[in-house]
Amino acid sequence: MAKDILTSKSPSLDLHGETTAFLPVLVNDFINDNIKLKNKYIIVIHGHNSDTLKKELQVYLKNDKRVKNYYIDPFNIGQTVIELDI
Repeated sequence: MAKDILTSKSPSLDLHGETTAFLPVLVNDFINDNIKLKNKYIIVIHGHNSDTLKKELQVYLKNDKRVKNYYIDPFNIGQTVIELDI
């Protein structure tokens, strides 16, 4: 499946306007919901200029055992594609 098709059909969480303190709560709930729905791929939108949110998200994902893989979307550097270990 082409990555642009994957990202257009995957559930997404938009973090624009959120703080790094609230990020773990939002991402945890989003991952929990999508595991229940058996969605293997999800998207977290952090924005192009938000290095702080992007870095905090990467730290969170790196330490989450439910996450199999994650990467910056090559077609949109403002979002991270996450593969869940379901």
